[in-house]
Amino acid sequence: MLLLLMLSLLSGGSARVVQDFESGCGKFLANGKSPTRFPDPQYRQICQTLNNKVYYATFYDTHNKIPVYSAYKFEGLMGCTRRDTWYIEPQIDDNNGGPNMEFSTALNIHIRGDRQALSKDYENSGYDRGHLAPVYLANSQSCAEATFTLTNAAPQTKCFNRVFWWEEEESLGKHLGKCHLNVYIVTGVVPGTNYINSRVNVPSHFWTAYCCLDQNNKCSDSGGVIGTNVNDSIIRKMSVVDLEAELRKLYGRAFQVFQYK
Repeated sequence: MLLLLMLSLLSGGSARVVQDFESGCGKFLANGKSPTRFPDPQYRQICQTLNNKVYYATFYDTHNKIPVYSAYKFEGLMGCTRRDTWYIEPQIDDNNGGPNMEFSTALNIHIRGDRQALSKDYENSGYDRGHLAPVYLANSQSCAEATFTLTNAAPQTKCFNRVFWWEEEESLGKHLGKCHLNVYIVTGVVPGTNYINSRVNVPSHFWTAYCCLDQNNKCSDSGGVIGTNVNDSIIRKMSVVDLEAELRKLYGRAFQVFQYK
């Protein structure tokens, strides 16, 4: 029975909250290996699915109602159109929910939202819904639309989101456009001490790491960046090793972004 359940979860038309997204959506992970996953029961692994297609992977914190990180591939700047239709992941709150994202505005908070943020949480909060996997780096228009799920977003101060962090995404996209290898990116947040609507954690930091994976399955070009989630943000660029050391301090536990075979 357990084997049948696992096969069902990992099959193409199956649930998108999976037991192991290395198997379910490992193509978005460098060497098919996930960044650190915390073992606590509040976390979920999501193969982000829209219209029955998987676009990236998200490790989600149902207690804080924000992602820990999203992992995705970069395939060039596509000039995708930005839209403002937000989704949620039905299976976070309902084990019998469908495999695809659902519109967040069509949901009753008493039916959905026990373990994830809803659009109404952000209303009049003073915070943007800050993407982890961003529109700017999406590899297609449909992928860009799939980034608009609240399981891929966290409260972000407006100036940080629209100026400082945007400049980092733009700089990264231009830099990675010169990389002709397989490019993997992980963007994450660090939980803070404040909440919006007494439900959704406001991260203290946003961070990103990238890896251009060469033919020897090593990062021939890599780097990281971390910024404080305030309007006068301080953003620091660093190596992936230094970023991992910083994240170990902030998370208070071991953390590795990229793993090698």
